[in-house]
Amino acid sequence: MTETEPQATEEPGRGGRLALTGGLAAAVLALDLWSKEWAWENLRHQPKRIISEGFFQLEYAFNTGSAFGFLRSAAWSRAFFIVITLAAVAYMVRLALTLPTRFLSAYFAVAMIVGGALGNLYDRVLRFDPNYKRHGVVDFLVFYYWPDKRWPAFNVADVALVAGVILFMLFLRKHGAAIDRAVTAKARSGDA
Repeated sequence: MTETEPQATEEPGRGGRLALTGGLAAAVLALDLWSKEWAWENLRHQPKRIISEGFFQLEYAFNTGSAFGFLRSAAWSRAFFIVITLAAVAYMVRLALTLPTRFLSAYFAVAMIVGGALGNLYDRVLRFDPNYKRHGVVDFLVFYYWPDKRWPAFNVADVALVAGVILFMLFLRKHGAAIDRAVTAKARSGDA
């Protein structure tokens, strides 16, 4: 082979990608659990802590539903969200096991989604607030997007989930068609 001939690029090993994905997911989970425990101990039963007037504050909120308090009052919501979260995590793990290893951004997205999902799952399963007499998720980050208009409280897991979904959507926009073609070609060659 001469220097002018294109070289076949070798896919990175799956083991390394899975280790990276697992490590990043564990880091997201650890940061989320630590920050929620801090909020539980330092913000619950306390006045809000204004960090930047009219922009950002720390304020304890206990969410027994999901985003924006969705299904907060439904008696079955806890079981529903636990099942949905477990299914989503299982799908993300399967995805990590089958994605082409050259797409590093997809592995980062999967890690952020899994870490965030497990952080909120931990709270849903184990966190019980006696004041609410229910299990739920600790939220404590509050941003204002307009004077006197605030975004609902959220947590580190929520940030990781949203960032992971956005990153995965960008990945699909850029590489989704190529992956679809490769999967279709592989399926056709298997049928022959």
